[in-house]
Amino acid sequence: MYGRLEQAADGRWRLAFTRTFGDSPESVWRAITEPSQLAAWFPTTIEGERAPGAPLTFAFPQQQAPPFTGEMLTFEPMSLMELRWGTDALRLELRGVDGGSQLTLTDTLEELGRASLGAAGWHECLDALAVHLGADDTGASWPSLFQAYVERFGPEASTVGPPEGMLEGGAGG
Repeated sequence: MYGRLEQAADGRWRLAFTRTFGDSPESVWRAITEPSQLAAWFPTTIEGERAPGAPLTFAFPQQQAPPFTGEMLTFEPMSLMELRWGTDALRLELRGVDGGSQLTLTDTLEELGRASLGAAGWHECLDALAVHLGADDTGASWPSLFQAYVERFGPEASTVGPPEGMLEGGAGG
């Protein structure tokens, strides 16, 4: 369930998470692409056409941070959605497996120091997706996830920390 961190050939860093769900690929695809379902688990809205090259705008529902822009890089219905999410490249790959679906979320980062922060956030988001799809609440709190990733990835991957107050019990995402 924990994410993996690896360095890409181009020097950037990749966080990768793989989750298996008992739901059909169609059901999971809707959950990762339809705005009304994204709201249950994804940290921002995704405004823009679902087509390669389309400009996107991302906004946090509680205005925790200013909106930012990106681009739809790849959109292959039922299997792949890849987008530029600010400075990151975010890839969601879906495939059918016996009895359900397997989703791999990969976040390619420019800066190693953001890895623990990003990993805790995506881990929490994927836990929320599982709950949205009908799983029992399996998630740990954001502060405990962040601490676990600091321990897993080490100090170099943890130089960018959470905003003030988040480790005292605030929600991540």
